[in-house]
Amino acid sequence: MADNKVYVFDTTLRDGEQVPGCQLNTIEKIEVAKALELLGVDVIEAGFPISSPGDFNSVVEISKAVTLPIICGLTRAVKKDIEVAADALKHAKRPRIHTGIGTSYYHITYKLKSNQDEIIQRAIEAVKYAKKFVQDVEFYAEDAGRTENEYLARVIEAVIGAGATVVNIPDTTGYCVPEEYGRKIKFLKENVKNIDKAIISTHCHNDLGMATANTIAGIMNGARQVEVTINGIGERAGNTSLEEIAMILKCRRDIKLNTGIISKKIISTSRLVSTLMRMPVQPNKAIVGRNAFAHSSGIHQDGVLKNRENYEIIDPKDVGLSESSIKLTARSGRAALKHRLERLGYKLETAKLDEIYDQFLAVADKKKDINDDDLLILLGDERSQEKKIKLDYLNVVCGKSTVSMATVRLIVDGVTFTETSSGDGPVDAAFTAVRKIVKTKVRLEEFLIQAITRGSDDVGKVHIQIEYKSEIFYGFGANTDIVTASVEAFIDAISNCLKVNRK
Repeated sequence: MADNKVYVFDTTLRDGEQVPGCQLNTIEKIEVAKALELLGVDVIEAGFPISSPGDFNSVVEISKAVTLPIICGLTRAVKKDIEVAADALKHAKRPRIHTGIGTSYYHITYKLKSNQDEIIQRAIEAVKYAKKFVQDVEFYAEDAGRTENEYLARVIEAVIGAGATVVNIPDTTGYCVPEEYGRKIKFLKENVKNIDKAIISTHCHNDLGMATANTIAGIMNGARQVEVTINGIGERAGNTSLEEIAMILKCRRDIKLNTGIISKKIISTSRLVSTLMRMPVQPNKAIVGRNAFAHSSGIHQDGVLKNRENYEIIDPKDVGLSESSIKLTARSGRAALKHRLERLGYKLETAKLDEIYDQFLAVADKKKDINDDDLLILLGDERSQEKKIKLDYLNVVCGKSTVSMATVRLIVDGVTFTETSSGDGPVDAAFTAVRKIVKTKVRLEEFLIQAITRGSDDVGKVHIQIEYKSEIFYGFGANTDIVTASVEAFIDAISNCLKVNRK
């Protein structure tokens, strides 16, 4: 193995899927697995086969559907677990069994009610038994983060001797600090006689917010596999984020380690997992959060517009975004306002820009979000006249036992058009009908719904971001009917797109 290669072991479909309320069905798991394959992960932990018939079937079907990555099934150090995992992996082109047992004082004493010598023997037997079914066996020392280094080294040496090809050193409870975890990996590198016959893997949890830091400390001290999840999802506070590790190694060239991750697919994979698991990504999440490349401070906006590297260490295009986002707020400067107005098709002289900027600040002090409608009003334009597209009529039919249908009537440059379409829900059906009318190939990049106050009669605000010919356009809608608000936001974004591209 190349010494500078870090293998990416993705456990989104196993550890990540253990988040309450985020379970996926087999079809959804296959979709995620295929996305992970395109992303370039080396190993996909597809599930815990003995835990349920659904998990068993998912491992079987993912093994059939995916070609390049190793497909891994989790087991306990129990013969029946291993047998079931081997059966689930029989269609995998490159199968791996991931077996293990707790090694900390807490696990040995209170969970397993055993002793250190017996645990080593059970670990050896589990690895040897797994080797009867597959050549690639990974062993995990559960709660290694709280296991004494000397005993941990004894366990690891024993399982490598039994045939383990990868040894996983999990900080199961997220207890370690980076220096401590790094020392643990270094201790194993220096004190396990046969360590050269296996790859050391990290598996860090985020209970104290140090999963990524611990993982980096691990690989800096000799680990060459990282166990991660998309968006950092997982038990309790989550696991190490795949996107963070991939971009740290890509950005920090001085570390001189690399993964095979195709970084431009990070955003699309993140959004797929977030959507299917119904688990929104926090806006300030590193790399994939909505605000990760957003700038609202005037000083930052001016610096980014002059040279992106003034305030961005990662090019947003490297993770699959078109560009940074300049958010207009009361803290924005003239450079940001000028940039947004030019995106709308307006190039103002300095004196006129100064005049509009003073008015802009007055509005921004009163409103949290400044949208394109606000800017056009400041310019003296009547929005009703500026819109290329107007929503004239909308009717949707949806329900648990019926196919969602939407009929949309739009007025485009004074001409009326009507279309009816089906879709995966009323919003998707309505958007499909709009696309048929406008015949403009745009890609929906972001769809955000927010409540203005609270209550069932609340007005919903919808912000939409679309991509057209590598450019980003924004739309906004507000209505007590959230479907109507969504359609108005969608056609608003398309109107802005058409306005700029027709000038």
